[in-house]
Amino acid sequence: MSASQRFLMIYSGVLTAVFAVTVLSGFVDAPKKLSIEQLDVQRINIREPDGTLRLVVSNTDKAPGIYIKNKEYPHPSRQSAGMIFLNDEGTENGGLIFGGEKSADGTKQSYGHLSFDAYEQDQTLTLDSSHEGDSHSNRITLIDRPPFPILELIQLQNQIKNLPPEEQAKRIEAFFASHGGKSKTRMSMGRGQDGTVGLGMMDAQGRPRLLLMVAADGTPKVQTLDENGKVTGELPVAH
Repeated sequence: MSASQRFLMIYSGVLTAVFAVTVLSGFVDAPKKLSIEQLDVQRINIREPDGTLRLVVSNTDKAPGIYIKNKEYPHPSRQSAGMIFLNDEGTENGGLIFGGEKSADGTKQSYGHLSFDAYEQDQTLTLDSSHEGDSHSNRITLIDRPPFPILELIQLQNQIKNLPPEEQAKRIEAFFASHGGKSKTRMSMGRGQDGTVGLGMMDAQGRPRLLLMVAADGTPKVQTLDENGKVTGELPVAH
C-alpha cells in the first residue's frame, strides 16, 4: 500500500470519527426548548421525566389502547381522534374525542365526548353530544362503578374470548356477581332526539325513581316511580 493510500485511509477514518462524535454530541446537547411555526404529526405522547405516560394526542389510526400502570392493553372499540389523559401512575383516567362525517347516503354525522374515570375503572362522569341527519342529542351522565380494578375484567375477557358466546356471557355474569355487581347510571340529564329535555335520577340499583321532562311542544311533566318502575306520583295529574 502506497503512502498516499495510507494517508487517504487514515484521513477517511478521522472524518468518520469526527462525524460520529458530532452527531452523538448533538443528541446529548439537544436543546431543552424548541420553537417552530407548525408541526404535523399523527400522535404525541406526553411523559413525565421518569417516562410515565400522562397524555396521548392522536389521530384515529394511532389511537391508543387502554393504559394501566404504563402498560397498554387492546381497546375493544376506540377508533376516534382525540386526547387520552392518564394519572400519576400511567393509568387512563379520562378522555376527549371528537368525530363526524357525511355517510355514503349523504347523512351528516357529528359527535363529541368528554369523560372522567374512577381510579383504575371506567368513566363516572360523561358529557356527550351527537348529531345525525336532522336529529341531535346532548347528555350529561353520572355513573357508579364497582370497586374492582378494570384490569381484572380485561384479563377475564382475554381468557374467554375463544369460548362460545353463551359461555362468555355466563362467565362475565359470574364475575360481576362476585365483584360487586355491574355499573349503575345514577343521573342523566339532556336533550333527546325527539326534542324532549329531561332529568332522570336513579337509585343505587340504577332504577329510575324521579323524572322531570319538558316535551318539544313545551308540555312539562314530573313523575316519581317505585322500585318496579310503576308511576306513584305525577304532575300535572294524568286524567
